[in-house]
Parts: sequence; structure tokens; C-alpha cells
Amino acid sequence: MARDRQETEKKILRAVGRILAEKGFRNFGINAVARQAKVDKVLIYRYFGGMPELLRAYAEAGSYWPTIEEVAGSDPGALQRAPLQKAVAELLCNFARAIRKRPVTLEILAWEAIERNELSKVLHKVRKDFTKKLYGVIAGSAGHPTADMAAVVTLVTAGINYLAVRSRKVGSFGAVRIRSEEGWQQLESAIRMICGQCIAEREAA
Repeated sequence: MARDRQETEKKILRAVGRILAEKGFRNFGINAVARQAKVDKVLIYRYFGGMPELLRAYAEAGSYWPTIEEVAGSDPGALQRAPLQKAVAELLCNFARAIRKRPVTLEILAWEAIERNELSKVLHKVRKDFTKKLYGVIAGSAGHPTADMAAVVTLVTAGINYLAVRSRKVGSFGAVRIRSEEGWQQLESAIRMICGQCIAEREAA
């Protein structure tokens, strides 16, 4: 029975992702999820509760947003011992790779740019909690992140999200081919350069 429930929960959460990616938040609801998952909506309420709880479960399942373990890599201790600018650059590059592996997430982010409601706020909170944990990894070797460093991380992360979302529809942005590995290697080099110049210079000041 427990295994049956786990499989049903996974099926329901997959349905949540498909609906959000294809239709956005406007048509999202328990009935739509039940139809997509081909389950009785009573099961959704029984397993997850209401809509916010269902969306939170989807967001926290690991398939929607990268986990800290995924972004920090197999040896977070080594990352914490590295110079601050190198640690931050590595985290940001790992994040870029992780987000690009999630086509459904990119579709959801595109919808969020034009639709904001109570449901989108749940997903936003999951990303906010992720950012706090990410700063916790950084703080392991550098103390509390400065406001300037937080601004650099925010700016670069926003750029990663935007370019990854754009890559769904266009092959290039400016002179960079954002659908190619070569293009993203260029962007990773730029990320390392930005962190090296902005963070290292700030720490030395």
C-alpha cells in the first residue's frame, strides 16, 4: 500500500509540472491535476491537502529546483575552503548547469514572468529558501555575505535564469549561442571573470 501511494504521489506531482509548463497558473487547479494524473481528486486532498500544499510538495520534490547538494557538488567542504571568488563562481556555474537540465522549470519560470498569484508565491518561497541555504554554504569559509556580494550573486543568477529561459525559443542572445554547450562555456568563463573581479577586489579592499 505504501508503495502504491508513493507511485500515485509521483504521478500527481508529474501532472503538476506538466500543467504548469504547458498552461501556466491561470488554469491550474485540483480538478486539472486530477484529470492530468488520471486520479480521483479526493486522493490529492488526502495525500497533499489543499492547493498550496500540493504546489509546495512539487517545488520541494527536487525535480523543480536544484538542491543545495546538486549545486555544492560532491565535496562542499573543499568548496568552503576555496577562495571566496572561486567558491561563488563554482556554485553559480553549477547552478546554471542544473537549471538548464530542467525544461519544465524553464517553462514555469517563463509563465511566472507574466502571471503572479498566490500559487506562484509558493514557488518563489522555495527559491528564496534555496538562496538562503546557498549563502550558508558560502558563509562556511567567508563569514556573512556582504551586501555587495549578494548583489553580484543576484545579478548573475538573474542573468542565468533569463538566458536559460530564452534558450527555449531562440538560439542566440547577442553574440552567444545560448542553446549550445560552447555558448554556455563562454558564459561560465564570464561568470568566473565577474566573480574574480568583483568579489576578489571587494575582499581585498
